[in-house]
Parts: sequence; structure tokens; C-alpha cells
Amino acid sequence: MGLPDQGGRPTLEDVAAYAGVSRSTASRALNEETYVSPQARQAVRAAVRDLGYSPNQAARSLVTKRTGGVALVLSEPESMVLDDPYYLVAMRAAFRELANRGSQMLVMFVDNKEDIPRTMKFLDGGHVDGVLVFAPHIGDPLATALRLLRVPVVFGGSSVANGKGLYTVDYDNTSGAKLAVEYLLARGRRRIVTVSGPRDQRSARDRLAGWRETMAAAGLAWEGLAEAADFTQTGGDIAMQRLLDRVPDLDAVFAASDPMAAGAMRALHSAGRRVPDDVAVIGFDDNPRVAPLLDPPLTSVHQDPGEQVREMIEMLLRLLSGEQPPQRHLVLPVSLTTRQSA
Repeated sequence: MGLPDQGGRPTLEDVAAYAGVSRSTASRALNEETYVSPQARQAVRAAVRDLGYSPNQAARSLVTKRTGGVALVLSEPESMVLDDPYYLVAMRAAFRELANRGSQMLVMFVDNKEDIPRTMKFLDGGHVDGVLVFAPHIGDPLATALRLLRVPVVFGGSSVANGKGLYTVDYDNTSGAKLAVEYLLARGRRRIVTVSGPRDQRSARDRLAGWRETMAAAGLAWEGLAEAADFTQTGGDIAMQRLLDRVPDLDAVFAASDPMAAGAMRALHSAGRRVPDDVAVIGFDDNPRVAPLLDPPLTSVHQDPGEQVREMIEMLLRLLSGEQPPQRHLVLPVSLTTRQSA
């Protein structure tokens, strides 16, 4: 069917006709209600995109009690988030996915506990329909406060997982570390050190546990072979220098993030160690802006922040429509992308 007369704004009737569905079906699809088939929902979304349809938000809010807004809350200092490749991918993916579903994204940074009352007041003030949260630090008071909100909340990561009433989407960090270490063991590496992440982050703890368990299962000593850093390249460089001093016969490194792996490779190069001839290196994230561009290209545990965010949004929309998600705590699988560094 052709486009409507461009002399006026497209109407809901235009969207329904273009999508080949009834007006009521188009309305339910736009309002993310249940009892709409996936095919009809997809056709309506395509019609909205093609026609440039924009509902009267004020009128729609009166009927649906929705604002059309979703908050993405990041419990980290703004400077750290904007320097972290994982968060940048997550933010872009959230913006695109929400826009495709007719929602607006609002980004909020929570630098410290003093920001929490202001954040809670805004989120509970009828400005957003739901909240997506990245609060990676164990014991973060924001996570406890968010339990009191009257709008649905979905967490990315497991620092607050298993709490009653909470919904989370995370990757299998422990299995990812095991994949990395098993790969190194299969290639004859035995002195496998790790540059682990911050001790107050669940993902870092799980990756450290996966490394330690795999080393122990292989009958290898692991005491003294770990050095914590802060998920940054500089942190990885410093941690690697300390490990070289402490474990001069190391022959492999598992770094708990790609930036830390990059820092470790820089330290190894400065120490005259060849990668992978002398020391094999594996990272975690498989970030397309980091891993393939290193010299040599980095073998890394693959996880996609975009996939995590899309699952978070799907869970949030189910909650908004009154549905119960199939799982409260969704754990996504990881894989290993092999390149020349290992």
C-alpha cells in the first residue's frame, strides 16, 4: 500500500491500513499490550517507521498511563562510563532498541550515594515507564533503593542477583573464564596468571573464580598468580608488571577485560616478552573496537553488550505489559573468539 497523503500527519488508521491489521490491533501493538502476534507487532512497527507516525503523546499518556520514556541508570562516575568500551556499546544498543520500539532513552549517572535521593525522586515522579540499571559494585546502596520504585526495574549484571523481586540479565562470567583457561591448557601453557578485575564487582569475582577452579582442576598451583586491576588499560599494564616481577616464568595471561589485556600486552612488550611465542594472552569482552585491533589481535571471551541490553529491554517491556518474564535471572552464554595472541 502507498504512503498516506503527505499533507497531514499519518494517523493510527493509516498505520493499521499500511500494516494490514485492525485499528485495535495497531493500538495494542503500539502500547506494548498482550494478545498481539509477533507478526502483527512487527508489521505495525514497520508501518510506524515507514510512515513516520508519531502518536499524540499527551493523549496517549492519559489512556495508557505511559510516558514513553525509559531511564538507563549507570551507577558509575560519568568519566569512567564514557571511557569504558563495554558501556559505550551498551548505551548505543539501548538507544537504538528503545527507539525502534517507540520509546525515548534518558541516561542518568549516579556518581556517589549523595546522588541516590535525587535519582529516586525523579524515577518515582512519573517521568519514566521503567528503568534499566547497571550497578556493578557489590553492596551498592542504589540497588537497595531501587527495590522501592513503583515502576519496573531490570538490572544488567549479577551484583544484585538473587534478591527477591529483582530481575537481572547477565553473562556467564565463570564459564567464560573456564573457556579461556582450558584453551590455554590445551596448548601446553602451565604458568597461567590472571589480571583480575575490581574485587567489589561480581563479574570480576566470577571470572577470578572460573580461572582458579580450572587451574585447580588441572592440578596446577594458582596461589600468588593473580593481580587485581580496575578494568582499564593502565591498570592492566601495572598489574602485569607486578606479575612479571613475582612470576618471571609465567607463560600465559588471562585478563578479565580486553582493556586490561591490552595493558598486559604493552607491559609484556616492554619487558621483551613476545606474544604469543613467550606468553599467550586472552582477554574478556571481545570488544570489536579493542580485541581485533591489538598487535597481535587478541583472543577473547565473547559477550555482546548489545545482546544483554536487548534482553533487558525485552524483560522490561514484558513487565510493563503485565506479563511475567520466563526467567527472573537470565544468564546468557559466552564463547571464545580465537586470534593470534594465544
